[in-house]
Amino acid sequence: MRLRGLIRKETFQIVRDPSSILIGFVLPVVLLLLFGYGVSLDAKHVPVALVIENPTAETSSFAASLAGSEYFAPQAVPHRPAAERALAEGRVQAIVVLSSNFTRQLPSADGAPIQLIVNGTDANTARIISGYVDGAWQNWLEHTALDAGRALAPPVIVEQRVWFNPEVSSRNFLVPGLMAIIMTLIGTLLTALVVAREWERGTLEALMVTPVRIGEFLLGKLIPYFVLGMGGMAASTVMAVWVFGVPFRGTFLVLLLVSSLFMLAALGMGLLISTVTKNQFAAGQVAIIVAFLPAFMLSGFLFDIASMPTVVWGITHIVPARYFVSSLQTLFLAGNIWSVVATDMAALAMMAVFFLGLTRRKTRKSLE
Repeated sequence: MRLRGLIRKETFQIVRDPSSILIGFVLPVVLLLLFGYGVSLDAKHVPVALVIENPTAETSSFAASLAGSEYFAPQAVPHRPAAERALAEGRVQAIVVLSSNFTRQLPSADGAPIQLIVNGTDANTARIISGYVDGAWQNWLEHTALDAGRALAPPVIVEQRVWFNPEVSSRNFLVPGLMAIIMTLIGTLLTALVVAREWERGTLEALMVTPVRIGEFLLGKLIPYFVLGMGGMAASTVMAVWVFGVPFRGTFLVLLLVSSLFMLAALGMGLLISTVTKNQFAAGQVAIIVAFLPAFMLSGFLFDIASMPTVVWGITHIVPARYFVSSLQTLFLAGNIWSVVATDMAALAMMAVFFLGLTRRKTRKSLE
């Protein structure tokens, strides 16, 4: 009965506090829309300066193939110095130069060379553009050879097959990871303010003189916010599948289990922060620093964990979002790969037990 009363009290507190509803339901929708549509690792409509030193039918054909690609937005530039100036000013990301002897060398055994100059400020984008131009060049050579009635014999034939994300869309990879980041922020921030709010308002003193046990007090705080966080997770999943079109190849039961374990770990971390700091402002700041930022930077959401330095790679193992991101991306794109999901679930379960156990140890019915 005492636990039921505490849950009811906390539920009424959530309903009366619009910020909890905003964080639990509105924040996931807003962040998913902003990041889902605004963040992309795909390079499309890349501005490219195209320098044709001697216009011919062949150079016009290659220029048309670039213009017809969704990856390029070619801009005709009369000479190389103007193209280099545009590259230095950031108006284009690359320069493609077709030399004056392009048409004459095209039938030769070595083919007609083209020069590619790429802005290497962003190394990842530079590599993507270089690969796109190389692919466009090979496709144009094949089509030109077919139109001329001859077969193009490349030295190596690559038979490409993409598993798990055949559309090669970065959105399919980013949205599941973004869900983990949002759930980290919601789960930790919601409960980081709970106990601290009780301390600031003085209502915790009234609870201390009641027969309520510490375990009942913590469960009364945990259960309503767990339900709220899982509601936000459900809304995020619906948006991922129906709004962004991310394929879901796992089962919803496994997704529910993984999400529940992660939510318990995040809520446990938030309760621990709230219990230790006893101040809402400080609790919010600590939650951002120790939960949200590591989740954003060290979970594999944006940056490849395997490429990190050894020390940083080791630190990622204590970040709960690392395991949740891994499970979400696996469930959405590959399916129930138990060698991955079971390992992540075990890690999340241990973290949930650790944070909740430490919170129980730090919470006492005293003013000290």
